[in-house]
Amino acid sequence: MNNMPSFSHEMLREIYEQPAALLRTLAMYLDGNHLRSDVADRLADWANPSGEVLIAASGSSRHSGLAAEILLEDLCGLAVDVEYASEYSCRGGHENKGARHPSLLVLSQSGETSDTLAALREANRRGQHSLAITNAKASTMARKADVSMPLGAGVEKAIPATKSFTCQLAVLFLLGLYEAQRLGRMDSAELAANIARLQSLPGSIENQLDGWRDQMATLAHKYSSANTFLFLGRGIHYAIAREGALKLKEASYVHAEGYPVGELKHGPNALVSDSVPLVVLATVDRALKASVLRYKKTLELLRDMKAQGAKVIAVANAGDTQVAGLVTDYVAVQTATEYLLPIAEVVPLQLFAYFMALEHGVDVDRPRNLSKAVVETQSADE
Repeated sequence: MNNMPSFSHEMLREIYEQPAALLRTLAMYLDGNHLRSDVADRLADWANPSGEVLIAASGSSRHSGLAAEILLEDLCGLAVDVEYASEYSCRGGHENKGARHPSLLVLSQSGETSDTLAALREANRRGQHSLAITNAKASTMARKADVSMPLGAGVEKAIPATKSFTCQLAVLFLLGLYEAQRLGRMDSAELAANIARLQSLPGSIENQLDGWRDQMATLAHKYSSANTFLFLGRGIHYAIAREGALKLKEASYVHAEGYPVGELKHGPNALVSDSVPLVVLATVDRALKASVLRYKKTLELLRDMKAQGAKVIAVANAGDTQVAGLVTDYVAVQTATEYLLPIAEVVPLQLFAYFMALEHGVDVDRPRNLSKAVVETQSADE
């Protein structure tokens, strides 16, 4: 990766560090163009025989869990549920005799998040198999789980998570490849193709960073007076809509919410106005039938929103003239496969949150009322 320019804030530095962080992370799980056999051996004992997985996480980590739910179900045929760790750790009903418990996957940047640790301890008490994905290989979660898959993100100083989030998505994609290989759901040619696509992603993101930085700075200034943003995505991209909204809230103090695209007309559309723009994820993997269907449905909504006079920022494939002609502002992302697009498309949303924070005079590295790792039992977000 190229030498870093100088940065005024750690958040911007860490956004730019993502290509290198992704490469470090991939090196931990790949042996050249192959999945590492020692990792496969460790993961073999984690899986639930019935293919059931429960993901427990908070904040940004829960959003990566939402993406993992789609990915693991589609690629591996697993049955996946995602819980707020703060809710799951307080639930009853775990003591049913003879109950079959899923394998537990916990996600945490710090590996010390109290609510997620509570979920892990409860799973360990019941004898469930557990897997921890954290950015700290010596953390409590990494030590207490049956299997640890650490990230190579490096120290993240800014409170809003950026490089740890994209590295989580990369490791979850790798987990999907390991599980698909173990279950015989992906042949060697398809596996090799997915690994090659993953390995090319850091360079692709690096090539787009400067353009995204300039464009998102301009858009943040243009939309600085907006009261609320509604972020919309379908399928795996709904998780990124949620993450984009969270980043904007925590970094700039501007209210935002994430919804599935198809839910806009079931209530939230009443909010859409000049002061409430939409941010729509409209990327597509044209080689995947389900992705094309999702894209066509999103185009239908964009046409309706244009007729309604809504202000829309769309993140879409580079060269997509259909989307560009239907929206107020168009942010291009280089083509990738459906399950890798989220890693790229979240980056301009991170930059948008960063520049919106500057527009509002916020100390972007240290937003009020937030800490990097929530370790108090009464707290929630990470």
